[in-house]
Amino acid sequence: MDHATAHHGGHDHEHHHARESGHDHGSSRSMALSATLHCLTGCAIGEIAGLMIGTAVGLSSGWTIALAVGLAFLFGYTLSTLPLVKAGLGVGAALGVVLAADTLSIATMEVVDNLVMALIPGAMGAGLVDVTFWVGMPIALAVAFLAAYPVNRYLLQRGKGHALTHRYHDAPADPTGARRFIPSFATSTLVAAIAAFLLGGLVVSAADQLDAGGTHGAAPAVVQR
Repeated sequence: MDHATAHHGGHDHEHHHARESGHDHGSSRSMALSATLHCLTGCAIGEIAGLMIGTAVGLSSGWTIALAVGLAFLFGYTLSTLPLVKAGLGVGAALGVVLAADTLSIATMEVVDNLVMALIPGAMGAGLVDVTFWVGMPIALAVAFLAAYPVNRYLLQRGKGHALTHRYHDAPADPTGARRFIPSFATSTLVAAIAAFLLGGLVVSAADQLDAGGTHGAAPAVVQR
């Protein structure tokens, strides 16, 4: 082999390696994004439910946070466990995989989400018809997403995190028996539903506060004598 051929072959190898590396990085980013969105949906459902229940029944900030965190882990684990059980794993085995895959991601989201809500003035103690609550929640979830994304990417690059559950998501066999009735929730659908719910809450609370402001600011009626 002459020098030119060897040199050309070396360049081909380098270009091929670069393409493979770029593909791996792109795949890693895509999987990390999907994994983070998946965790975010469960956390968001639990967080919103917990904060709504806590504020509705008048719990203290501490108990409200505890309830929101507990429900976030519950919904987060449930949404990850259902597809694995539908794919054929037993409940215990599926839950074991999910605990290993999702715990760090959910924990990161919960710490950041509640910290942001606590830092936004009045957000933690705001009522359900308070604009502050419905503005603070999406801000907190967005910051939590940004914090959990690098965590998920780090875990995926080392074959951990959602890499543990990804192999079961495309099970070739159709589910049989009772597994057929396990619902499948597309992450994009859940994200859209959560966004619509947050937007609806914001609109309702803003309308309520505008109506209250208009009522309080109305000039008193003139009594005719």
